[in-house]
Amino acid sequence: MYGTIFQKKLSMHFLILFLTVRNMLVLGISCCRRLFSQLRQAESQPIGMCREGKKIESKSIGTSLLYGLIFILVFAVASSLIFSLILRFTSVREISLQYYITAASFIGLFGGGFLSGGKGKHKGWLLGGLTGFVYSLLVFLFQWLGFDRLFSGEQVVYHVCYILIAMMGGILGVNMSSNSRKAI
Repeated sequence: MYGTIFQKKLSMHFLILFLTVRNMLVLGISCCRRLFSQLRQAESQPIGMCREGKKIESKSIGTSLLYGLIFILVFAVASSLIFSLILRFTSVREISLQYYITAASFIGLFGGGFLSGGKGKHKGWLLGGLTGFVYSLLVFLFQWLGFDRLFSGEQVVYHVCYILIAMMGGILGVNMSSNSRKAI
């Protein structure tokens, strides 16, 4: 009797999880289609000017943002794999790795901002901030749609810090990739 009740609850949870993931994918695909169609339409239209008078096109913003997000997600998957292997094959407890996981998150967001700023070559604070914001938005949507929970106060502080760290990475990425400071 308890086995069938448990199986029904488990199958209901899998159904809810499947529908949530499907809805997130449909929402993500429709948003991406809309974004890419807008980028194609505005490909040659400048959306801003930098100090040197060069035009910043929306295509470069979109691609640099995409590079930063891909870096963040790949770094998160790789660090999650490393930490899970450490937890599985050693006697280390999860509570003792808390600060290392937080540091790895900050390094990943800094690297994503750095890469997006380096690819964009202008307005690194904006590119890094957008990268951190989109990452935080993805985490928020996953948590809200998947687990039906909003951010706690502590998570809001973490994600504001993530956006600021990504902004710093974007600023540094622009400055490191500029060709105006070549060595003679």
